[in-house]
Amino acid sequence: MLQQERHNQILARLNLEGQVRVKDLSKEFDVTEDCIRKDLTILEKANKLKRIHGGATQLRVNLHTINVNDRREIRVTEKKIIAQKAIELIKPGTMVFLGISTVTLEIAKLIYQRNLNVTVVTNMIDIMKIFTQDCATQLIFIGGGLNRARDGFIGSITINQLRKYKFDLSFLGVVGIDVYNGKVTTYDVNDGLTKKEVIHSSKKCYMVAETAKLELDGNYVFADIGDFNGYICEVGLEIEMENRMKDYGLEII
Repeated sequence: MLQQERHNQILARLNLEGQVRVKDLSKEFDVTEDCIRKDLTILEKANKLKRIHGGATQLRVNLHTINVNDRREIRVTEKKIIAQKAIELIKPGTMVFLGISTVTLEIAKLIYQRNLNVTVVTNMIDIMKIFTQDCATQLIFIGGGLNRARDGFIGSITINQLRKYKFDLSFLGVVGIDVYNGKVTTYDVNDGLTKKEVIHSSKKCYMVAETAKLELDGNYVFADIGDFNGYICEVGLEIEMENRMKDYGLEII
């Protein structure tokens, strides 16, 4: 087998499984482990993967746009699909928390359009604005320290208010989901600490995020995947990815 062909197959396996081991590749391609290590080194230098002890993992990127306003027109169709799925979980009379996210903003729009008799709690300014119009939905707004880039309130004052509630259902956007390390990330520490309190204050908490987030990373780990009850996305996941999610006990919608 030519080196380039071997490299292509290594990358294909990475895309499917997320990580590879030197021993397994050595046996599969019938070459020495040193040969595989050289292959992985070449591919890492080409920015195609990341070397780890005994093998390699997919190269995850950190390209998330921090400012909410800059994210509004990104993957709009996917976000609307996720919102359509999420709203089916909301029952009349329940208290629902919507975190700061362009996906939860789409959920809020649907709640308003359907005139649902629920209580919405949020720390996102644009979600609050939706429910200033006359409708059956009750609104509770959580204040605190204003983060203008995120269009909402986060931090210690916000967290202290959240502790006084017990939400029936909550929906949180995320920056990145790493199914191989079981971690969920965001950029801002205070945003992460605020989200963590929402999880603790919720009977059920769902991640709402496009599948593109499965390949992205933030800078701050605020939760384990298993801390959530489910993950709502726009398309079906590959079997390997879905099985890993279910291993954490998540419902996949």
